[in-house]
Amino acid sequence: MLRFFVALVVGLFPCCCGSVLKAQELNCSVKVNHAQIQGTSTSVFETLERAVTEFMNNRSWTDLQFQKSERIDCTMTIVVKKYDEGTGAFTCELTYQLSRPVYNSAYSTIVFSMHDSEFNFNFREQDNLEFNINNLDNNLTAMLAYYAYFFIGMDLDTFSPLGGTDVLHIVENIANNAQSSVGDNGWKAFGNERNRYAIINDYLESSMEPLRQMQYKYCRNGLDEMAQNADRGRAAVTEALELLKEAYETKPLSALPQIFTDFKRDEIVNIYSGHGTEKERQQVYDIVSNINASQNAYWEKIRK
Repeated sequence: MLRFFVALVVGLFPCCCGSVLKAQELNCSVKVNHAQIQGTSTSVFETLERAVTEFMNNRSWTDLQFQKSERIDCTMTIVVKKYDEGTGAFTCELTYQLSRPVYNSAYSTIVFSMHDSEFNFNFREQDNLEFNINNLDNNLTAMLAYYAYFFIGMDLDTFSPLGGTDVLHIVENIANNAQSSVGDNGWKAFGNERNRYAIINDYLESSMEPLRQMQYKYCRNGLDEMAQNADRGRAAVTEALELLKEAYETKPLSALPQIFTDFKRDEIVNIYSGHGTEKERQQVYDIVSNINASQNAYWEKIRK
């Protein structure tokens, strides 16, 4: 329950965090997939994987205190599409996932999962990965720091209402500063609706606050309660999905509600298929099918 307490402290007393002992926050599993690259020594990819793993896990990103067992579980899979040995230029894609344990169970739930198609950078084996938030001169470390803070902020949102706000504003600052200092397509303000800039700005926009409130209600009031009282937990998940509906109706062009239903698809189906009242199942079906009709073959299982 320490992480719940940490989130509560951040939400109630954000300025006091500097007095809390620091500890590494992340338990990030990193994989560099270089299967598409032929005729190159694998050592550079192995070095990259090790360097990114250490960069994410071996530093204190905030002043918050996390016990080792409370570290935030996340994964990053970097798929190398092109590599220029002469310049050290990598053209990659990143798939990342943040998960969180559900209390009183052996189950972990996905908090956020997505694909970054613009994960491009320069790296050589002798490079040391250093990060200075006031001087973003390296696209790789800027992107990694963005995701480190993103994982922490999103995790805190699930333990107290809007609990990750302070940390998520750091993510926003990185995205804003990287536009001018790094210039990669993934940072462009009016580029892809699912790029790094778009995701954090959308998530922090006031009209999307119901979605952030949903994260807490879905995880803390919903899933965390289901082991003790399945009906009460499921009712809270239903209320959370009503908040998702509110966010979607307020900003229908946002990608976030659809992203959420994509990675939560199987979990939502399992929560309601054969469980709850017919009215409740229909209510949830109407919400998710309206947000993400591409998954209707799965949503139909909710009503059975």
